[in-house]
Amino acid sequence: MKTAGIIGPYISFGLGAYMAGVLAGDIGGTKTRLALAEVRGTQATITGEREFASADYRTFDELLAEFMAGTGEIHSAAFGVAGPVHDDTVQTTNLPWRIEAAALRKRCGFANCHLLNDLEATAYGLPALQADDLFTLHAGKHDAHGNRAIIAAGTGLGEVGLFWDGRTHRPYATEGGHASFAPRDALEFDFAQHLRQRFGHVSWERVVSGMGIPDLYDFLLARNGAHTPDWLADAMQRQGKAVAISNAALSERDALCSETMHRFVGLYGAEAGNLALKTMCAGGLYVGGGIAPKILPLLESGTFLNAFFDKGRMRPLLEAMPVKVILNDRAALYGPALYAAQRL
Repeated sequence: MKTAGIIGPYISFGLGAYMAGVLAGDIGGTKTRLALAEVRGTQATITGEREFASADYRTFDELLAEFMAGTGEIHSAAFGVAGPVHDDTVQTTNLPWRIEAAALRKRCGFANCHLLNDLEATAYGLPALQADDLFTLHAGKHDAHGNRAIIAAGTGLGEVGLFWDGRTHRPYATEGGHASFAPRDALEFDFAQHLRQRFGHVSWERVVSGMGIPDLYDFLLARNGAHTPDWLADAMQRQGKAVAISNAALSERDALCSETMHRFVGLYGAEAGNLALKTMCAGGLYVGGGIAPKILPLLESGTFLNAFFDKGRMRPLLEAMPVKVILNDRAALYGPALYAAQRL
């Protein structure tokens, strides 16, 4: 069992010493994780957890029924879902699933069931993280306080804000990852045009996500008149294209892969800076999602922060903001668990 502890004055749920047992879920385009959790105050203990390949199930109901077959009665549940949530209903962005909280309450016998945007769920999970669950890319001001924000590249690109009301942080969902991509130089203008011919609208998610890495590599490959070496092509078949490219960059085994990831990390930092300005997150910018912990040495290289700070006259404002990487992917489960327990 893993118990999470408080790392700072983020959100106070007022649960005191009350122990609550809840069902928490992290529903993504690639994988879905469901967990049983016990919550005491802002501490969450995972007592049972399973991971599913999302594409293996026609509906979320099928997946949930399989998980709940041996769990016994559950009174409260909350799920973070990759997609916009309206009236406790969501049509997932990268899956053909429509999920309705009211239908789940009726079907599963939940007294309470709530749906959150996936990054909103992660934001609710910040209070449960320990100090070693975070890696500091940039310390910022030692007394930094105010709004916070999270950006997270994985299957897609999630963005969320945490409004500071003077007493507590209040997460709010956005779909900022679907805002239009803004190239920074001639190469990126050409890349944007290349993507526009293929997809029409080019969002930041199209560029800064797991799908963006192979597209960027293929674009640079053609632009440089290069070819993929046999060993790399084999690794792409075995590991998946994005993973093979990032691994080759981390090991410095292939120059084009290194160029791809250098550009990718810069784009990630640029959009992180955009989010930081739009949310005025003086209290800190957090980098979540599945990609960041896997490419941490690349994020540390300076490329990410240089792009993050590169906002002209706003550079001093951004340099004052702490920037931290979320290393513990269970934040996406802790958040729904805390949220469900709050509403028991």
